[in-house]
Amino acid sequence: MHYLDNAATTRVLPEAADAALRAMCEAFGNPSSLHRMGIEASRLLEDSRRTVASALGCLPEETYFTSCGTESTNISLRGVSHLNRHKKGRVITTEIEHAATLNTCRQLAAEGFDVAFLAPDATGHITAAALEAALTEDTVLLSCQLVNNEIGTVQPVAELGALLKARAPQALFHVDAVQGLCRVPLAPKKWKCDLMSVSGHKIGAPKGIGALYVRKGLRLPPLMFGGGQEKGLRPGTEALPNIAAFARACEIRMARFDEDYAHVAALAAYLREQAAASLPDAAFNGAGDIPHVVNLSLPGCKSEVMLRVLESDGVYVSSGSACSKGRQSGVLRALGLPKERTDSALRVSFAPHNTTEDVDAFIRAAQKGVRMLRR
Repeated sequence: MHYLDNAATTRVLPEAADAALRAMCEAFGNPSSLHRMGIEASRLLEDSRRTVASALGCLPEETYFTSCGTESTNISLRGVSHLNRHKKGRVITTEIEHAATLNTCRQLAAEGFDVAFLAPDATGHITAAALEAALTEDTVLLSCQLVNNEIGTVQPVAELGALLKARAPQALFHVDAVQGLCRVPLAPKKWKCDLMSVSGHKIGAPKGIGALYVRKGLRLPPLMFGGGQEKGLRPGTEALPNIAAFARACEIRMARFDEDYAHVAALAAYLREQAAASLPDAAFNGAGDIPHVVNLSLPGCKSEVMLRVLESDGVYVSSGSACSKGRQSGVLRALGLPKERTDSALRVSFAPHNTTEDVDAFIRAAQKGVRMLRR
């Protein structure tokens, strides 16, 4: 098997699985219980929080555990909308966000907020000029991805955050860093970021665990109510096995940050080199600022058909965001690419365990698909 769909999800690291198993079988007490087993579970929870906070570039008390990146984003956007429910105001996001942001913003528009969707430039970047043109005196929120999950562009969040705070100092800034965690150094304070979403299953933790950075001093209303866990922002008994696994994955990936980046960058360069030699009609989409996501089109070869050809040879990639379930990419449409490019796009996404053999298998299977589909 040649798994190259790591932007959708990654396989769980053995060390993370071991951490989850220990939490399930040994530290299985409820962190809210006052007896010894509860205190041990609470200690594991807070140790894990410190580890994850280090990866997020923030304080432990600014780190809240959630179930996923989507929940973190909803807590952020819905929380800001609740703070501004009487005066509404402008919400700014981009046309190339993850569905968690796009669909939440569409709901905010239905509730009376003035939502602006910024268009990217031809490379997939959001410019400061585009943000400046959209800013109004009543802007209450900017939400922007750090790393795009389909084309790998890295947005200039530090520049966007500085501009937002200079022109609309009352507005809050949310960054979706799901694809950036352990791949790009996270610096929410430097970015003037108030809220930041991340998810564990993108870096070798199980599905079902995420985290949210909330700037110290900012108080958001919760989406649901319960026993007051996570300081009331995200109540419910903590998923301690997943949290422990998330912390262990962060610990491993951050310790190997430079090594992993260099390895994945070499794989991305090798893919481009081999595609140029063996798939001469291949067209790469977006600027590809970060190496773990490579988006390319093979005109004349429908993505959904090519995916089946690749899978028959044990090669797993995607045609875009897993959440889109095969629908044509809104990200590529926003770049203004012609239909033959958007209809034939493939996303190859790497993790540190991938090798050049995986790339070779993809190239061979893609060649086979091209021969079949262009006959």
